[in-house]
Amino acid sequence: MDSLLPGGAAVEIILVDDGSTDATPRVIDDYARRYPRQVVALHQANAGHGGAINAGLKVATGRYLKVVDSDDWLDEGAFHQVLAKLTSFDVPVDLFISNYIYDKVGVRHKKVTRYRHGLPQQRVFGWPQVRLPVGQYLLMHALIYRTAVLRDLPLHLPTHTFYVDNLFALEPLPSTRRLYYLDVDLYHYYIGRPDQSVHESVMIKRIDQQLAVNRRMIKVLAGERHLDPHLYRYMARYTEIVTGISSILLLRQGTREAREKKGNLWRYMRMTAPRFYRQARTSVVGIGVNLPGWLGRHTSVDFYRLLQQIYHFN
Repeated sequence: MDSLLPGGAAVEIILVDDGSTDATPRVIDDYARRYPRQVVALHQANAGHGGAINAGLKVATGRYLKVVDSDDWLDEGAFHQVLAKLTSFDVPVDLFISNYIYDKVGVRHKKVTRYRHGLPQQRVFGWPQVRLPVGQYLLMHALIYRTAVLRDLPLHLPTHTFYVDNLFALEPLPSTRRLYYLDVDLYHYYIGRPDQSVHESVMIKRIDQQLAVNRRMIKVLAGERHLDPHLYRYMARYTEIVTGISSILLLRQGTREAREKKGNLWRYMRMTAPRFYRQARTSVVGIGVNLPGWLGRHTSVDFYRLLQQIYHFN
């Protein structure tokens, strides 16, 4: 929270108490009392991550919107640079992109995701100019949307569901035409709590929520028949890697029921988005997570470990 205050009057900070039973309601009310021109305090019954984002979007008055999770924070110097650039546009951009840092507990050298080799710099650009390498994705931590883009969709994320950040980073993209990338390390993404939603054991326990998000991503691709081909290719790659992760988590679970869920996911893709299915099933990821038999399943899990090392997704 304190990392957002240096934005001053130019930044509206919306704090959402999502039915917390600890000191959170008192803490955010205290911030709203101390900084009445900056902080808006919202209280609601628990609705999960998606419900909190929905609530914030509903009341936001700023031209742009960024989500900052409660574990995470912004670099002050980069924050000022981002604000200066956002206020400099004569015509607002639809999507503003910056870098983010994986603040992983116990890791001395933090991994920084930068887009300098895949996105133009110092100019507004469109999707035909995007050249992100395979394995690099525009995650929620990197994104600032023009608020009207989200409202005009309208974006409404599932409630009581984890992993909706994947929807936040995918569904609005077809409505973005004007993009801008600023090569600064803005967002610190904290990883390390054993109960964190992206911890592998937690993801396996919540696999049905992961699958619900995954299916909605597939449905988004099925409904976008006239996308710029560069944008479609990016969205397909992103959905493909999420599907690969879902598949491997089900294999890691190791039960017959889990294997049936994996088969159902790929059948849903084939029926709902046949164009995407043909691409995904014949890709390295699609082949790697669908190897037949007991040996194939174990090989797929080893493949997952390799993906972890390459893409740092867990």
